[in-house]
Amino acid sequence: MNYKSPILELGNVLITSIVVDLSDQQAVELQSNIVNAIKDKDSLGVIVDISALDTVDSFMARVINDTTKAIKLLGAEVIICGIQPYVAMTLVEMGGGFFDVSSTFNLEQALNSIKRKIRDAI
Repeated sequence: MNYKSPILELGNVLITSIVVDLSDQQAVELQSNIVNAIKDKDSLGVIVDISALDTVDSFMARVINDTTKAIKLLGAEVIICGIQPYVAMTLVEMGGGFFDVSSTFNLEQALNSIKRKIRDAI
């Protein structure tokens, strides 16, 4: 299945939603697309909405972790939103937690939070 997660631009913030379980290759492509979009669009923040994910495996958890680290290294703020309870419990059991990244319940909260983070960073 060919699937490409859209990356929307809202001012200086990028928003992407993972709405299906991604193959390992698709997850790596999403990671690459996000970091390239930050550079191409001079984005100051990224929101990753994972509310549609009911489960995560260790590879997907690592890709999300690595992606958030890369976003921060590029100088952008990052927020993960929509973490389902079972996903949160799985991440904690894997020993990952969410890796020094802010999270919110929903996209509206994420957008408000990232705007504050960007404003405070400037």
